[in-house]
Amino acid sequence: MYTIDPTTGALASIGPPVSTYGYGVYYGSGVNAGSVAVDPLGKFAYITNAGDVYDYGDGADGSVAIYTINATTGALTATVTINGNCPGLCLPTSVVVDPSGRLAYVANGGAGVPFNVAMYTINSTTGALTSIGTISAGTDPVSVAVDPAGKFAYVANWTGYDTDGSVSMYTIDATTGGLTPMGTIDTELSPTSIAIHPSVKFAYVTNSGSNDVSMYSIDSTTGALTSIGSIAAGTDPVSVAVDPAGKFAYVANWTGSDTDGTVSMYTIDATTGVLTATGTIATDLSPTSIAIHLSGKFAYVTTSGSNSVSMYSIDSATGTLTLIATIGT
Repeated sequence: MYTIDPTTGALASIGPPVSTYGYGVYYGSGVNAGSVAVDPLGKFAYITNAGDVYDYGDGADGSVAIYTINATTGALTATVTINGNCPGLCLPTSVVVDPSGRLAYVANGGAGVPFNVAMYTINSTTGALTSIGTISAGTDPVSVAVDPAGKFAYVANWTGYDTDGSVSMYTIDATTGGLTPMGTIDTELSPTSIAIHPSVKFAYVTNSGSNDVSMYSIDSTTGALTSIGSIAAGTDPVSVAVDPAGKFAYVANWTGSDTDGTVSMYTIDATTGVLTATGTIATDLSPTSIAIHLSGKFAYVTTSGSNSVSMYSIDSATGTLTLIATIGT
């Protein structure tokens, strides 16, 4: 957990969360924590724990940890953990909260367990999740996203090493929050992350196996995706983010174990959604995820090989990143 200096963008640690998981209380979230989402009101945070990824038999170790957020300090307090109960929650990989803060969706799946999206309503007072069922996804769903209008959901299906992947598309029932499938669309090799443009007109998917980004337009009525091409990224692109103004896109390139990574930078054509590369900037070892500050002024990249977060300022005219500092985690 960190506070953010609104002027410089610098992070200052406020410590790890205290969580109950298994036996006793310790600092951490769970086993193989992989994704975090915060509700739009900033009251609750949710973290997926894939569990023992070598125990593919039932995924029973998978869970979603729920935290309340202190409105003054930002500190997290663990409230409850929803444990895996296949087929409801098996090897969860990604969690997202819808723009209304009423609903949460968790992508689940791996070898030996069902591939699905678990759907939940959110208690507005406690943040607790209540299951409203599951719905099938493609093979190895690894990333789930909801459009800023809360009408559609999309899941990137990794499928396998160097194998063409897909994106599963869903409409969201405005009353119940339930998902209705509307088909899939192909990606390039081994998709890992999906981001929706704030205009709800475009979507972007990183493909780690083919080292590129698939670009799509979004039908405003149906939510269906249509390919508008792909563009090169760095080696092993694993995470994509779009700035709040919809002018720039950024891709974290994992590159390899204990290897310096990069962030690929792009401008976005406001009419077509097509990306134009504007260069790369170095990160520390093995970047895994990138997030853009709500002000659009700063970007943050987690680097798993060096156990750190790299902080960058964003040029408002060009979108170029400039390193501010790096902080250990």
